[in-house]
Amino acid sequence: MKNSVNTETLLIHGGISVDERTGAVNIPIYQTSTYKQDGLGKMRGYEYSRTGNPTREALEALIADLEGGVAGFAFGSGMAAMTAVLSLLHSGDRVLISSNVYGGTFRLLDKVFDHFNISYTIADTTDLSVFESQITDGVKAVVIESPANPLMTVTDIRAVAEVSHKHGLLVVVDNTFMTPYLQKPLSLGADIVVHSATKYLGGHSDVVSGLVVVSTKDLADKIAFIQNSTGGVLGPFDSFLLIRGIKTLAVRMDRHVFNAEKAAQFLSSHKAVKKVFYPGLENSQGFEINKKQAKNGGAMISFELHDNYDIHTFFESLQLVSLAESLGGVESLVCHPSTMTHASIPADIRKKVGITDGLIRLSVGIELIDDILADIDQAIAKSERK
Repeated sequence: MKNSVNTETLLIHGGISVDERTGAVNIPIYQTSTYKQDGLGKMRGYEYSRTGNPTREALEALIADLEGGVAGFAFGSGMAAMTAVLSLLHSGDRVLISSNVYGGTFRLLDKVFDHFNISYTIADTTDLSVFESQITDGVKAVVIESPANPLMTVTDIRAVAEVSHKHGLLVVVDNTFMTPYLQKPLSLGADIVVHSATKYLGGHSDVVSGLVVVSTKDLADKIAFIQNSTGGVLGPFDSFLLIRGIKTLAVRMDRHVFNAEKAAQFLSSHKAVKKVFYPGLENSQGFEINKKQAKNGGAMISFELHDNYDIHTFFESLQLVSLAESLGGVESLVCHPSTMTHASIPADIRKKVGITDGLIRLSVGIELIDDILADIDQAIAKSERK
C-alpha cells in the first residue's frame, strides 16, 4: 500500500508507523542503551542502541520511504550525517562541491577531511560543460545543493548525475531546503541524499538532527558500518520528536511556500531592494530547471538592499522576525550569511561566488504573511540612511 500512496499520506503512515507489540499509533520512545538477550547469540533484534534502536529505526524507515531509497540513517546533526557520507572516501580522493554550499560543509572539507588527504574543488554545477571539465583524476564524488545555500542557485540534478555517473562519481545531494515533499533527488539520479533534519523536517526549532538516505544495498551496508563505528547516532527522544515533526511537513511546507512566494514578490517590487534570490520567481536563475525537478521554489529567500540602507539597523529593527542561525522552523528567521552561516568560508571565496557582505537570508515562517511583510517593511524603512 505504501508504494501507492501520495507523499502527504506517506509522511504520516510511512516507515514503521504503528508499534506492533502494543498497537500504539505513535512509536514509543525506547529510552534504553542495551537489550536483554535470551542466550548467547539469541537477540530479539537489538543489542545496543548505538547499533540499533526501535524509535530511531522507525525514523530511518520513514525517511527512506519518503525519499524512495533503500535505507535511511539518523545522526545527531546534519554535519554528523555529512561526515558519515564523506567518510566513504579514501585518502587521495577529491570532491567537487557546488559554488555556494553551506559553510559547515565547506569547513568540514577544508579543515577536517583535509587532514586525511581528501581534497575539494569548488565547481560550477550550473554549467554542465564547465562542470565536466572539472572532473579530473582523483575526483570521486560531487556534493550538490539545489537550491544552494545562500544564493538559491539551482543545479540540474538529473543532468549532473548523468555526467557524474559517466565518470564513476558518487552523487550526493543536500536536500535540506526542499525536503522530500518538494524534491526527490534519488528519483533524479542521485546516489545519496543528506538532510539537516534540524530544519524543515523537525520544523519547530527544537531538535538537532541529520538524515542520510541511500539508493543501493551496497551504500546502505557501508553507511551502516560507518554509523555504528563512529557512533554519531540520533537519540530515541530526538528521533521521536523528528517523526512527530515530519507528520505535519506537508501542511507546514504549503504555508511556508505560500508565504515565501508573497514575500519574494513583495521584496522584488520594493524600492529598497537591489536583488532577490528565489527560485520561484520567473526571472530567477534556474527557474525552469527548478520547476522541472521540484514542486515549487521552496521557502528560502535571500536579498540585498541598496547601498543607502544599513543592514545593521535593519536587523536591529526587526520585531517579529528573529535574527538567528538555522532555518525551517515555524517562525520567520533572518541571518547574515557572511558573518553567520558562511563565516567559515574565506572572504575572497565568498566574494568570488557572490556571497556579499550585504546579503540577507530569510527563512519564511508560517505566521500570517501580512505580519511578516509589515515587520520587514518597517525595518527596511528604519534602515534607510538619511
